[in-house]
Amino acid sequence: MAGRLTGDVYAGIDARLSEVDARVEARYPGEPSGRQPVHTVYVPAHRYSADLVARWGEQARAVFDACGDALGLDPAVAERVRRKLVTEPIEDLRIDFEDGYGRPGDDAEDEAAVTAGRVLAANPVTPFCGIRFKSFERATRRRGIRTLDLFLSGLLEHGELPAGFVVTLPKVTAVEQVGAAAEVLGHLETAYGLPDGALRFEVQIETAQSIVDGEGRVAVARIVQAAEGRCSGLHYGTYDYSAGLGIAAEHQSMDHPAADFAKAFMQVSAAGTGVRLSDGSTNKLPVGDALVPAWREHLRLVRRSLERGFYQGWDLHPHQLPTRFAATYAFFREGLPAAAARLRDYAAQVDSGVLDEPATARALSGFLLRGLDCGAIDTAEAENLTGLTRARLESYATFRG
Repeated sequence: MAGRLTGDVYAGIDARLSEVDARVEARYPGEPSGRQPVHTVYVPAHRYSADLVARWGEQARAVFDACGDALGLDPAVAERVRRKLVTEPIEDLRIDFEDGYGRPGDDAEDEAAVTAGRVLAANPVTPFCGIRFKSFERATRRRGIRTLDLFLSGLLEHGELPAGFVVTLPKVTAVEQVGAAAEVLGHLETAYGLPDGALRFEVQIETAQSIVDGEGRVAVARIVQAAEGRCSGLHYGTYDYSAGLGIAAEHQSMDHPAADFAKAFMQVSAAGTGVRLSDGSTNKLPVGDALVPAWREHLRLVRRSLERGFYQGWDLHPHQLPTRFAATYAFFREGLPAAAARLRDYAAQVDSGVLDEPATARALSGFLLRGLDCGAIDTAEAENLTGLTRARLESYATFRG
């Protein structure tokens, strides 16, 4: 069968859209392969030590063993939480030289930066790690850069850059600060003999200017581009962002409408770019008489984030670890049967009454891979329920046909 259009028309359209094709492919490479941590634990630099991960794990296990029954968790979920608190209580550790650290003076921060780097080099015990340095605003820019430089000197004097290393750029008030941060990371790679692109950063979205700039443009999308491929994540900063909008302290929270507004912009701007998202934190700590109420609130907020496509969040206290993993495991285990069945039927081309497309298969396989990576799902049960190996799941998750 022959149509009426000539080959010149096809070639002309290809030529007309060639630059657009290249731009779209560069800007939207799709979901990156590999694991995303379910949380980032922020620890002030002056409280960081070689045994921190072990201490947090022990403290989390002790409180969960003593009070965990009050949460009414499914026994299978509770057992997985206990196992996680033994084997990997912290997935992503961020040593904080910003708000949690304060300004003790240049000499003290210089020493702390080098020391923290050396300690991390000798104890790379979490899958992901890094530091948060001070912002690139005028008042703190030089201090932040110097801290990062000195930290890397301590870290690299005895070894290599840890796998999963990422730094955090806070309080962006102009897109140009992101480009400047990318430039600094390039200079540091040269200075320390690191491969190009080895240093990456996540941007904290915690100012109004990070969402909409002074010209009325969507800033968060421009932030991703300004990072020149170095931006690995966008992290919502609950309290700085809320305070900057004038929201009363009592009403600042991860589920405030203003928070949802900002996170919707983050989600749309990051979609397809390979930049991952993280929700923020709750400041209602599960301690003392507030333990169980704060645990229930944390469970609710983590579940809410997961349902909205934010698979990572911040934790600030050891007692938040049990509920982080409990909410995450319950989410993936509850969704496992339906997701596995749909993907199995899709792979086998079975008429199940649900018409799924490649994009849905991508989402289903991505869901299962996240569950596997965090320990909510076992490899054997995933293969049994789907009939697919992990390699096949990964192929569906990255398919862009």
